[in-house]
Amino acid sequence: MTALRPEVAESDRARQPDGAPSASGGTDLVQLHESIAALLASRGQWRQAYQHLRSAFDLVCADQEEEPQIPEQLRREVDRLRREHAEAREQSLRDSLTDSYNRRYLDQRLVAMVSERGATRGGLAIALIDLDWFKQVNDTFGHLLGDRVLQRVVELLQEDLPEGGFCARYGGEEFVLVLPDVDPASAVEITEAARMRVERHAWASLAPGLRVTVSIGLAYEPPAGDAVSRPPVAPEQQLLRADSLLYTAKQSGRNAVAYREGGRVRLAGPASGRRGIAESRVVGY
Repeated sequence: MTALRPEVAESDRARQPDGAPSASGGTDLVQLHESIAALLASRGQWRQAYQHLRSAFDLVCADQEEEPQIPEQLRREVDRLRREHAEAREQSLRDSLTDSYNRRYLDQRLVAMVSERGATRGGLAIALIDLDWFKQVNDTFGHLLGDRVLQRVVELLQEDLPEGGFCARYGGEEFVLVLPDVDPASAVEITEAARMRVERHAWASLAPGLRVTVSIGLAYEPPAGDAVSRPPVAPEQQLLRADSLLYTAKQSGRNAVAYREGGRVRLAGPASGRRGIAESRVVGY
């Protein structure tokens, strides 16, 4: 910003002897702030751009006894910058391929949810989801179709989520469903329904012979104040538990939801009848 000082100084010289800006000098300084704001906005530096527009507004309002009318052009410019700032922030929290939330949002939101547990009636469920045999999909049908599969899977996972629930891309072909304020039975029901939607989707409409399924590990934390609840675990620990249960779902035949109930690992839905359910890699309960 040092390169702008001569221009600012020149504008300062246009002030009247009493220190108030002259009509032309004040206008020039307002225009300077607006130009700087436009330049900063074009670079995505929304906060600095907004500050310069505020400075322009303050100059317009200076030494006016009555509350001034905000110039319509300045009002529109401030509204535009606010809108673009909000859009840019939202995009920074989204995965560019699937438009689900990204790992950054997941980490931030989970920390907030754990701290808010005392204000919720239900528990917090985290489901870690992995596409089965996804490498074979890419190898057989190509990466472009593989990208379309990921996009479609996210659409299916996001259907019928409870209020406050969301889907985030964890990495590669792994996704996370976060289900706040739910009880254990509802968490199992929601994740099993998501698994079934993926399994039953008409994948052959994308490519003949294409079939897609997912395996899910579901970790559940009871609400604070529950008689059987423990001190709230960190989000990283709950994700580790979900990952451990995902391993169980994979090793027990895939295309299943693995969860823990009464100290035992179980599979939901049709998979519950399978024999030889694998033990989790990490217990930590």
